[in-house]
Amino acid sequence: MKSRPVWAEVSLPALVHNLEAIRKYVNPAGEKRTTPRKILSIVKGNAYGHGGPPVAKALETAGSDWFGVTCTDEGIALRKAGVRKPVLILTSFVHGEESRLIEHGLTAVIHRCEQLALLDRAAAKRGRKRASFHLKMDTGMNRLGIATSEAECFARQLAKCKHLELGGVFTHFASSEAFSDSIAGRQTAEQEERFYAALERLRALGIDPGIVHLANSAAIVSRPETWADMVRPGAILYGYHPGYDPVEKRPEIEARLPLQAAMSLRTRIINLRRVPEGAGVGYNSSFVAKRPSLIGVLAAGYGDGIHRSLGNRGSVLIHGKLAPIVGIISMDVTMIDVTDVPEAKTGDIATIYGVDGKHLHPAHLVARSIGTVTSDLLCMVSQRVPRFYLS
Repeated sequence: MKSRPVWAEVSLPALVHNLEAIRKYVNPAGEKRTTPRKILSIVKGNAYGHGGPPVAKALETAGSDWFGVTCTDEGIALRKAGVRKPVLILTSFVHGEESRLIEHGLTAVIHRCEQLALLDRAAAKRGRKRASFHLKMDTGMNRLGIATSEAECFARQLAKCKHLELGGVFTHFASSEAFSDSIAGRQTAEQEERFYAALERLRALGIDPGIVHLANSAAIVSRPETWADMVRPGAILYGYHPGYDPVEKRPEIEARLPLQAAMSLRTRIINLRRVPEGAGVGYNSSFVAKRPSLIGVLAAGYGDGIHRSLGNRGSVLIHGKLAPIVGIISMDVTMIDVTDVPEAKTGDIATIYGVDGKHLHPAHLVARSIGTVTSDLLCMVSQRVPRFYLS
């Protein structure tokens, strides 16, 4: 490398493997469907830190039917990279950007009835005979989406829009990974029931819902009754299962859909220092050596994507061995204790999470060790970290 030694390696074969595994899983042999279920690959948040446009291009080549992003700017970035498949703007648009959304052939999400008129005017100005959009329904997450009781309001407003057509209806599950006897454990079935009741009301009003989709990552793996016409894999696309609840169910559920971790975050040791017993390391001496120790300094910190909560709690892989992170993680460097890795030397590669030869230091276990979710860790990898796409 000719620059600061911190980088992420993204395995395109792993991404393709996960996509193909998901497609096969939700289209089981022998099922009688006129058309296979579609896959909407979630590439929001810079594809969970993996790099939005390059990942979307690879998945489009591998046959992804749709893509999901957060906002218009993310969608435009995919279009500029050459992605041609439909792109759904999951959190919709703000007033003023609907024209850009139409211009770039992106599919809007409507989550408030008053947005219909804005989108219709933008489509008319752009000379679009019909601009397709998807309707989001709030079935219990209480975040975004029209209430299920607003079907009549939606139908009235849509009837006034001569330049729009409904291409799909969907909802988002709040707790699809939860199976415990609790409010969360019962929530998915309740959301499903509300959603399909609202869907029947729309049909009774003469509205064709188009593509129906509900299932996020956890529901894809564990709730086949939610698969509908299209599924929306997020974390599982990148190789990680959600944290199913109760914990005892995780091995059985995860075994249903084997995945491959797509990203490995790496850096190098840029300094080694011997410190005596009783010496402090890093800010505030939050780590004090209990023995004569060999401390390595890594060329990456929380400004690159090493979660600050891993200080004095996490580990990295060096020569296939776990070396503990010691002290407070700095913005640009991290200290590790390599006393028990006698072969460690300046310039050695440290894997923060990912694959190191035959060894795996999985991001989901790292995330759970500090009480967060895998996508938090993955999305933290900053723009200053170069991504290398391995084929």
